Amino acid sequence: MPSQGAQRMAHISGIADSVSLVAHFASLYEHSPLHVVLYDPQDMVRYANPAHCTDFGMARDAVMSWSDMMRHSYQNQVGAAINTDDLEAWLVSAKARRGKLPFRTFETDLRNGRWMYITETMDDQGWMLSVGFDITALRANDRSLRQARDGALRAAQVDTLTGVSSRAHVLEQLDLRLNQLRSTQQPCGLVLLDLDYFKKINDTYGHTAGDEVLQRFSRLVVGTLGRNDGFGRIGGEEFLLLFPMVTAPEMEAKVQGILELVRESSPLPEVPRFHHTCSAGLVMLDPALSAIENMRNADRALYAAKGAGRDRLIWA
Repeated sequence: MPSQGAQRMAHISGIADSVSLVAHFASLYEHSPLHVVLYDPQDMVRYANPAHCTDFGMARDAVMSWSDMMRHSYQNQVGAAINTDDLEAWLVSAKARRGKLPFRTFETDLRNGRWMYITETMDDQGWMLSVGFDITALRANDRSLRQARDGALRAAQVDTLTGVSSRAHVLEQLDLRLNQLRSTQQPCGLVLLDLDYFKKINDTYGHTAGDEVLQRFSRLVVGTLGRNDGFGRIGGEEFLLLFPMVTAPEMEAKVQGILELVRESSPLPEVPRFHHTCSAGLVMLDPALSAIENMRNADRALYAAKGAGRDRLIWA
């Protein structure tokens, strides 16, 4: 049996080997023509290799979130080719798909004319590794077919009016979080949000104004969320929120913050005195229940919040 000294030396040697491997990985990433970016759970860029920084016009020591990186690209006409007249609406739509699944791939073009195939891989703690491959040399007709496929997928995942996740996409995320809870005991909170007196808003100001209220509400909520949080419109004026890796008090504080922001908002610029509220039903996912059963519990809590006077949250 090895002595304690020999065991310590073996342990130290193992650590040294691990450090050496990390150094080799870092060196290879630094010299790779691939775009390699590491994001932390708050979606801040923690590492970007020279190839990525060059194409995106970023300083190596830049401290920015993914959203800020996209704003930098848009404003300076570098990096990602973002074709929109409303960048913030584009960001809402992009965030509806970003960081919601453990792995995804897509194609995108850069301002310099190159096409990139992007892979995004996430771990259970919310860290994301993004790797981009130059596919410009691939046949253009094949690329058109893939773009059509990706466009159809985006359309299925995004709610047309608000830009947040569609009902099907956010329910897919709910199933994913429930499976993670069952396999890793990773907690996740579920919230059903419903705009108060929305029919009255439509009847008083018209359906166009009602649509604008939904759009501005969605942007307001998205602005409070992390990359891994789920948010989708499940019908009419009702929305579903998912908060992975939170405690019940943390989730309650987040939702209280959303209710306060909604209360203080003025979503109709042409009617500056107009204000509105929303109600919320909260539940921590129960692994013993199905997704539908968990939603029913949250829905009962939402109904209780409505019955108690609205503009409040209630736990199931």
